[in-house]
Amino acid sequence: MAQPDKKLFENLSGKGKAIGVLTSGGDAQGMNAAVRAVVRMGIYVQAKVYFIYEGYQGMVDGGDNIEEVSWESVSSILQVGGTVIGSARCKSFRNREGRLQAACNLVQRGITNLCVIGGDGSLTGANLFREEWSGLLDELVQTGKIEAEAAKEYAHLNIVGMVGSIDNDFCGTDMTIGTDSALHRIMEVVDAIMTTALSHQRTFVLEVMGRHCGYLALVSALACGADWMFIPESPPEEGWEDLMCNKLSENRARKKRLNIIIVSEGAIDCHNKPITSDLVKDLVVKRLGFDTRVTILGHVQRGGTPSAFDRILASRMGVDCVLALLEATPETPACVVSLCGNQAVRLPLMECVQMTQEVQKAMDERRFEDAVRLRGRSFENNLNTYKLLSHKKNISELPKDNAPCSIFSAIGHIVTVFLKVLLHITDSYSFFHLIKENCGNKASPVSKSNFNVAVLNVGAPAAGMNAAVRSAVRVGITEGHKMFAVNDGFEGFAKGQIKEIKWGGVGGWTGQGGSLLGTKRTLPAKYFDQIAEQIRTNKIHALLVIGGFEAFLGLLEMVEGRGKYDEFCIPMVMVPATVSNNVPGSDFSIGADTALNTITDTCDRIKQSASGTKRRVFIIETMGGYCGYLANMGGLAAGADAAYIFEESFDIRELQANVEHLTEKMKTSIQRGLILRNENSNENYTTDFIYQLYSEEGRGVFDCRKNVLGHMQQGGAPSPFDRNFGTKISAKAVQWISKKLKETYRNGRVFANTDDSVCLLGMRRRNLLFQPVTQLKDETDFKHRIPREQWWLKMRPLMKILAKYKTSYDISDAGKLEHVNMCRRKDETGAI
Repeated sequence: MAQPDKKLFENLSGKGKAIGVLTSGGDAQGMNAAVRAVVRMGIYVQAKVYFIYEGYQGMVDGGDNIEEVSWESVSSILQVGGTVIGSARCKSFRNREGRLQAACNLVQRGITNLCVIGGDGSLTGANLFREEWSGLLDELVQTGKIEAEAAKEYAHLNIVGMVGSIDNDFCGTDMTIGTDSALHRIMEVVDAIMTTALSHQRTFVLEVMGRHCGYLALVSALACGADWMFIPESPPEEGWEDLMCNKLSENRARKKRLNIIIVSEGAIDCHNKPITSDLVKDLVVKRLGFDTRVTILGHVQRGGTPSAFDRILASRMGVDCVLALLEATPETPACVVSLCGNQAVRLPLMECVQMTQEVQKAMDERRFEDAVRLRGRSFENNLNTYKLLSHKKNISELPKDNAPCSIFSAIGHIVTVFLKVLLHITDSYSFFHLIKENCGNKASPVSKSNFNVAVLNVGAPAAGMNAAVRSAVRVGITEGHKMFAVNDGFEGFAKGQIKEIKWGGVGGWTGQGGSLLGTKRTLPAKYFDQIAEQIRTNKIHALLVIGGFEAFLGLLEMVEGRGKYDEFCIPMVMVPATVSNNVPGSDFSIGADTALNTITDTCDRIKQSASGTKRRVFIIETMGGYCGYLANMGGLAAGADAAYIFEESFDIRELQANVEHLTEKMKTSIQRGLILRNENSNENYTTDFIYQLYSEEGRGVFDCRKNVLGHMQQGGAPSPFDRNFGTKISAKAVQWISKKLKETYRNGRVFANTDDSVCLLGMRRRNLLFQPVTQLKDETDFKHRIPREQWWLKMRPLMKILAKYKTSYDISDAGKLEHVNMCRRKDETGAI
């Protein structure tokens, strides 16, 4: 039963309305998922939906290029890259005569709602078309091409856009449709190149797309740990040639067999002169004599199947696009459906276009800091993290073991001791930093903090854990700490499996799956005495725990143990990492995206296996414990007909209804069905039971097959999202540790016993937040090891709607048109 304060989309009707959907400009993976969502949602609300083939050209040409479609028209396109309705550059639409003909073609079919999927040029053209609409109709009436009654009936044109662009170059959204898939293609190439480069001690220069935007180059450099990167928004400083060659030479001298340099195709220097991949290669060969190769990825970045992220993003945006069209009034400005953090928002189209144009203007005028800021918080955070981990801190400048860091360190120590005697100052750490800040410390960017920080993995392995550890170690060293790696979680901690880990010790970790540190589910309580002893022996001042629900339970136990063990009174922070995505306090966990892609890829292959055979339904079991995230979101990404999860109880009547529903669908042109079941969704309605039920009830219409995906969901190379998310969230966690160490250092020791000194860093809607683990207890269902409230359950009706089920959908969060600057202000604590 719906709550009275909920806004339900059932109250919105599309009866009597017609929606046209087109894709324009460059193609991008995920466009078909968006088209599918628009068509099915439009039909669901009883509107007529039309394909407009070949973009604006098809709108101008009319005829067969504008075709009404059915539910089955978009079957089996979810996993297809590119766009099945075609895209073309259209010169005629740029002229008023072309737009006049396009208006005539739309009015003849009663289409007054347009969903445009494309870049800023396509969306700008749509907005101009909307502004001219009234005048175009008047002219058509005067020339006798349409009746006056038709002009009156179709007097207003509504426009809603979705951004489809692999470059992620549109301001106002954190991610555009196709970007994540393009990053997958880049990472596949980088991972493949690394194996051959390691064999021959080669340097590879990779050129990626991004004529006006360096997002792909930036994130891929962050995700693979590139030695150097060139993007248009942040040109290298004067003398970059010497700096880069010194860095490459230094890395090679330290036995690093591989160098990766990533160049955005639009890269420039600080004088706006192009930096090409060939220029970089020639420089390396001439200066260093390294065996160097250039790889230009080109249109391979646009190809292939869309990632799970892009399918889900496109489906969410497609549904919201239809809702926005249904709610639009003549006074509503053309809007674009965007992603801010983890929330879909609607922004005025022209505000976004104008800000996008401002970025290019800032770069043309060499105001590069403004260009980065205008790109948005996500871009800015990526760049800041890259700088923190990259060549901005040369390895040769890092302090050597047992060596003074700089003259300022020595002076600071002498002055501190002198003042302690005279003024009884005991907070030497704070005073040391005061001296360092006042003196500037130009000679050495890193000074010893004399703090030791330990990093460990707890729980089951998850892809992206290693990227998080690498980031933590290198940011910790940059902050001046001594970093210690703990093997095998809390159990290894108790056994003394602790060793210092240095900058080079985590080289090449970003693309490695699993946990190189080793991880166990063991909780710390039974090892308290030994762990306390190890903290004393190794002088550990702070703890970073990367893991899943066991990591959360472990930190709660450590907090409980503070009453007895002073050693536990140190800052501790947890970074969520588990394929189950069941950690309270965070919408996402490291590893869940990789698992989702594994499920999606497997479902695609399984469905393809039935191609050309008789009608078949597949029953697939996913992991996740009691958390249905993988089953639900995997079902949305793979186009499942149903997903059975623990969070939404089901009985035999619902199972029977699902079978009957699927049987009716199978009597049409649809040949394949897909059912996902979370492993612990119901102890009685097992995967075998559901398989047997569907087999029996579908006899004569379809046959069944079952698959249990198992631990393959935990394996494999981490996805770009998990590498990037793990890198950034871990860097932020270490910076929090540095801040807490400074705050809690008193009388020559670290002592932290407040609730806010043991936190979980998680993403909540639009922000990354540090939350005390004790405060998260009330949000947790400890019996089933899941959060009491889970954001993704709101996405559950989308899968049902797109599978042709009648359901209730809460759209309370939708329908609010925001402004670009407002969206940015709300996101100031950091998007991913």
